[in-house]
Amino acid sequence: MSHLEHASALVEAMRAVVDRSTADLAGRCEKDGRISAGLVDEHQTVAYDLASVSSAVVAAEELTAWGDKGDTEAALALAFAADTAADLRGRVLGREQEWGLEVGVLDEVADAIAAGRDTGFLSELAEGVLRTGEAGPRHLPEDLEMVRQTFRRFAEEQVMPRAEEIHRHDQDIPDEIISGLAELGCFALSIPSEHGGFAEGGDDELLNMVLVTEELSRGSLGAAGSLITRPEIIGTAILKGGTDEQKGRWLPAIASGEKMCGVAVTEPDFGSDVAGVKCTATRDGDDWVISGVKTWCTFAGKAEYLLVLARTDPDRSLGHRGLSLFVIDKPSFPGHEFAHSQDDGGRIEGKAIPTIGYRGMHSFEVSFDGWRVPHANLIGETQGLGRGFYLQMQAFSNARLQTAARAQGVMQAALEEACGYAKQRSVFGSPLAGYELTRTKIARMAALLAACRVTSFAVARSLARGEATAGLEASQLKQLSCRVAEWVTREALQIHGGYGYAEEYTVSRLFVDARVLSIFEGADEVLALKVIAKQILTDALGGSGSDAA
Repeated sequence: MSHLEHASALVEAMRAVVDRSTADLAGRCEKDGRISAGLVDEHQTVAYDLASVSSAVVAAEELTAWGDKGDTEAALALAFAADTAADLRGRVLGREQEWGLEVGVLDEVADAIAAGRDTGFLSELAEGVLRTGEAGPRHLPEDLEMVRQTFRRFAEEQVMPRAEEIHRHDQDIPDEIISGLAELGCFALSIPSEHGGFAEGGDDELLNMVLVTEELSRGSLGAAGSLITRPEIIGTAILKGGTDEQKGRWLPAIASGEKMCGVAVTEPDFGSDVAGVKCTATRDGDDWVISGVKTWCTFAGKAEYLLVLARTDPDRSLGHRGLSLFVIDKPSFPGHEFAHSQDDGGRIEGKAIPTIGYRGMHSFEVSFDGWRVPHANLIGETQGLGRGFYLQMQAFSNARLQTAARAQGVMQAALEEACGYAKQRSVFGSPLAGYELTRTKIARMAALLAACRVTSFAVARSLARGEATAGLEASQLKQLSCRVAEWVTREALQIHGGYGYAEEYTVSRLFVDARVLSIFEGADEVLALKVIAKQILTDALGGSGSDAA
């Protein structure tokens, strides 16, 4: 059998296992015709593993479909499919009953697994990766390739020379990087042309954002790759729920880079459990008065627009239905602390939280004390009351796609660092790149990156078309990309040995930066259990929904 035939057999077998286990778990978690969150929590381990495997199987399907474009693509597809199959078997082993399966999962495709995990095969695959530092060709249309190359040059010329100093000294992002990206239209990628942006519809509308994000994150996650995230979130919320006047007032300033953006959703006691938000907004004439504390507000210091999720209905029993979104205007402040008082006594204060990585934008704890916001700054105005949670979740679908692209940029940088070091470093008289173990690692790193990248292209098109499954696919992509980025950067650092632990080597920054990816935009476990598992179980039950019981 060819590489592609082996990959196809693996994908088909894994899809059958996942579907069978999902149906079995859905039956055990069903209550009154719906998926019960309480019953899912009684099976958290299997639900988490099933969600994680389902994410990888989706990527294996996409990469296998991509595999007909050439021999390298087919080899990458087989390597990833075999890796995923081995992972699935490992998760099931000893828990067959909990998965609703019999002993011997995937035995029928054991030969295909062996073909994809064969060290000689992986060593041969690594040869091309070591030569190019790439996880296979991208096969982009000429116009999209031009966009990618433009931002790659910017990252290499403007971001990379500054990235290490920004990271080591936790500096602000230089204005030259921000203004340079604004001139290139970086903040306008997903904003419609009628509001000063570049988006004009079509299946490839979001691919520009994905490609730009990866290239900037390859330069630095904290100093460049994440600058698009907040404009993406706030812009989507405004487009989905804002009035025509609000779109005309806010979107052109975001698209041009005139106004930087921040997002204030998470609170000290409520992270992924957004529906529990305590920060309040109380109506007072033509204003809303906001009081409360937000945390992990990245870029809140420099931001002039701050998207704030607050409770506008004091009846806490309403949960997420009592939340609304505001766009707060504030001055821009450099550094790690800021404070500002309004003439009528309202006050906002922020202090950066020291972090091990992801430096440059700074993540703040922000407190609001009687901060007054015009009613006109409530997204959707009166029609937007109680819609904040829904608008935030809609915005997170695009943001999760973008975060997956950030992870891919970090992985690409790590792969290049690993390949470069392995070729020039000799151990026991031979280059590291000549050892079988090194080559096996390099091949696996490339296969993981290729799977995530190809899937991001597919998800971007799915989101642009507004397909019903796009939100789930974005969550699956985000979970997979961010989880494997930790392994890829870990192995890249390990290939460097002791030097990988030294700050003077770029790979040490990539390693600590990658760790944050599985935490923000939906923590890995919450994303798996509350979004992915919930949806695939609901679909298996016939799409009748879920409840909190």
